[in-house]
Formats: sequence, C-alpha cells, structure tokens
Amino acid sequence: MLLKNKIAVVTGASNGIGRAITNTFLRNGARVIGLDLEEGEDRNPELIPLKADVSSTAECERVWQEISRITDHIDILVNCAGITRDALTKKMTEEQFDQVIAVNLKGVWNLTRLIGPAMQARQTGSIINISSVVGIYGNIGQANYAATKAGVIGLTRSWAKEFAMKGGNVRVNAVAPGYTMTNMMKTVPENLLEKFRGQTMLGRLAEPEEIAGAVLFLASDLASYVTGEVLNVNGGMRL
Repeated sequence: MLLKNKIAVVTGASNGIGRAITNTFLRNGARVIGLDLEEGEDRNPELIPLKADVSSTAECERVWQEISRITDHIDILVNCAGITRDALTKKMTEEQFDQVIAVNLKGVWNLTRLIGPAMQARQTGSIINISSVVGIYGNIGQANYAATKAGVIGLTRSWAKEFAMKGGNVRVNAVAPGYTMTNMMKTVPENLLEKFRGQTMLGRLAEPEEIAGAVLFLASDLASYVTGEVLNVNGGMRL
C-alpha cells in the first residue's frame, strides 16, 4: 500500500497506460480522480471519474474547480493523456500538428499550472509526466508526437526546479515508455510488432502494468530523493 491515504489525479485514465496507472494506484491505497474525454468501465468506489479535455485551458480551469470541491489537496499528478496523428512531415497537415501539440504538450501545462503551485504551497507533492522513447530518439512519421514528448521532458526538468523553490519540495519526474501493448498497438501488423520486439534487449514489448509500476515508484515515498529525472522503461530499446 505504497500510496495509502494519497489523493491522485491521473489524466487519460480510461484507457491504455493511464488506466493501468489508475488501477495500480487504487490497489496501492490511493484515491484517484481520473480525467478523460470518456468515462471508463471501472466502478471502484475510490475512483472518481471526471470528463475533461486537457487541451482546453478553460476546461481544465473548470475541472480544477470541481476537483477543489472534492478535496482540499492533491498529492500526486500524472499527466498521461496523449494522442497520435502520424504522417511524414511533407504530408502532415496543420490540423494533425496542432491537435497533437494541444493534447500532449499544452494539456500537460494546462493542469500542472494549476495543481503544481497548489502542491508547492503545501510544500509536498509528486508530478509524473508521461513522455516516450520517441521523445528521446525521434521516429519517422511522428515529428509532431516526438516534439511533444521531447517538450514534456523540458517541462519536467524546468518544473523540478521551479516547484522546489522556496522549500516547495515538489518532485517532478518523467517516464519514457517504449512500445507498449495497449489497444492501439494491437492494431499494428505482426511483422512490425516483431521488428519492435527485436529492437529491445529483452526481446518483447511492455505491458501497460509495467509502465504503471515505474510511475508508482516515482509517485511513492520510495522515490523521495528523485526529481528532475527521466526514467526510461523500454526494455533496453535500441533505435
């Protein structure tokens, strides 16, 4: 029960890695406020699902007011909501570029600008941003996605400094997953999945729960002296 009596906000909580993080937190004693565009199927009494579009500043300000009526503080924030709109740069549309920037980068800023200072005022808290191996190495056809995930790393390291000022004691870290078997990956042809497996030292893709375990570590007191770091969880990927 590493998160007993902790209150967490998780974005992108209904599917994939976000859902795995939410369930892992619940099993470890946290009360979770899960934000997503759609409500998931889970009905754990310790899960409070709220609909929110993280790309909208006004929407995030609204949901922050709703969260503030539910609880007087947040111990953990996980920015996990993300989308892809893949295309080679010469074929990528402005809409594809802007959509990914709005959710994956601005969406991280939208909530953290509200919750981070509140944590700093209480002088405690942990923020975990979900980046990607693509944000470190880049990837063909994902220039927009790679830019956002690299940007998340820049935000993480800046906020680790900013929210520690004046005794803020807020830890900010990122997790950079490799290819993970979410529903989205299950639509990828088997020959490509085999190629991805071959790029890892462990010879397989990650399960969402394995990414969630890394997030749990950073959210818990086990990582009480870890901040400003990027934890690569990619099976030893070689790109």
